[in-house]
Amino acid sequence: MDHSPHPSSPASVAAMAWSGLLVAALVPAAVRLLRRSPLWERISLPAAVALPLLVLLHAWAVLGDAVGLRPPGGALVTEPALLVAAVLFWLPVVAGTRHRLSDPGRCLYLFLAAPLLDLPAVGTVAAGHPAAGLAMIVAMLPVGVTAAAITWFWVNREEREAAAGPDPYPRGGDPVAR
Repeated sequence: MDHSPHPSSPASVAAMAWSGLLVAALVPAAVRLLRRSPLWERISLPAAVALPLLVLLHAWAVLGDAVGLRPPGGALVTEPALLVAAVLFWLPVVAGTRHRLSDPGRCLYLFLAAPLLDLPAVGTVAAGHPAAGLAMIVAMLPVGVTAAAITWFWVNREEREAAAGPDPYPRGGDPVAR
């Protein structure tokens, strides 16, 4: 017997919004607050592994019911798995681990992730549950906003560094004063 809410019910819409906010806003905020934790170094994965892991687990969590891949226990299984994948996904972006991406890498990573993470929500909309799908898409907007912010700060820093020019006294001090 299935006790999950109907995909168009207010409870389902709220669940989709909560799940999206958890992945896109709450997890990165928590990882950022704890960015110097020694745990992150132990569990971090390369971005090339963390991104597909989150994309696939997210698709499974969102579309599992629709394609008959819902695990026994439903959200009690998928949500914790999604939470772990979200932490692993955000580590290369906000934590100081050996797998931390450069600024251009973080921009590319997040700009690539945003539409891939929206695809399951688009599938939900296409399956006739527009409110739930749109709730997920809106809740996942912080991924794109973060990508834009990182890009903005990176470009401005590069511009400031270029405007400052090369260090005229690379060995320290004014050569005329020597």
